[in-house]
Amino acid sequence: MELIRGLHNLRPRHRGCVATIGAFDGVHYGHRQVLNQLIEKGRQLGLPSVVVIFEPLPREYFAPAQAPARLMSFREKFQAFRQLGIDRVLRIRFTSTFREMGAREFIKKVFVDGLAAEYLVVGDDLRFGRDRDGDFKVLKTAGEQYGFEVEDTSTLRVGDQRVSSTRIRQALEHADFSLAETLLGQPYSISGRVIVGKQLGRQLNVPTANLQLRRIRSALSGVYAVEVEGLGDTPIYGVANVGTRPTVGDLTEAILEVHIFNFNKDIYGQKIKVVFRNKIRDEKKFSSLDELKENINRDINYGLNYFGLHETDIKR
Repeated sequence: MELIRGLHNLRPRHRGCVATIGAFDGVHYGHRQVLNQLIEKGRQLGLPSVVVIFEPLPREYFAPAQAPARLMSFREKFQAFRQLGIDRVLRIRFTSTFREMGAREFIKKVFVDGLAAEYLVVGDDLRFGRDRDGDFKVLKTAGEQYGFEVEDTSTLRVGDQRVSSTRIRQALEHADFSLAETLLGQPYSISGRVIVGKQLGRQLNVPTANLQLRRIRSALSGVYAVEVEGLGDTPIYGVANVGTRPTVGDLTEAILEVHIFNFNKDIYGQKIKVVFRNKIRDEKKFSSLDELKENINRDINYGLNYFGLHETDIKR
């Protein structure tokens, strides 16, 4: 799969495609319905499939602190597109220029002059352009003018509610990992490469693998029972903290720290996936490192019990 970094990197060979646009945060069941239709239409027409996305997301540009928490980093999203079979991703940096651009001007600049798209597949709730004045109807009218077709996809529902990134965020906020998995089509996870931390966990005799979240806000905060994939043929159990370590006060941005049971290998730089199974508690500021260590040990025991293990099964 090819990543095109900005409109200025479009080349003549990129002209002629089937395309879609959206945030696709989480790449959930509803998103996959759009993406699978896009891929199928590309096969029918013999054209590459292109996903157009903004980075940062418009709501992150306007008000970073108030923007919805991200379910996925861009890298995770890109990997999800790759696994589905998308051919190209056009990543457009959201700037003041795009903030002031109306929907019709955007369609002309991106889908007509830039990609020469022959077919668009979009969600039925799509909104884009200045003041969110662009929708399916506007795209249909533009298609009649410029010679491309537009198809929308009906809203996917689970129970009596639509599948949406907002609903998944709410499920995660309430630690309803079963509902989140149903809406996503897979367990909620965070992936990344293990970075060198400040070795606090090792000082407390609970070494951790640390991952940068690569998002302004995380959909999770607290301590969780997790499975870790990527370190062998089967997942390994552990407990994870998502937050800023308020007891120590050494972080300005949240990170993910994972203590993996019965594991003491050097995995710096290695990519792992952390799958969240159950929430243990909220992140909390303790009065001392001794109190912090005591509660970490409680968290570990909770995780062991959750996975049906015993303290004698691991080495401390």
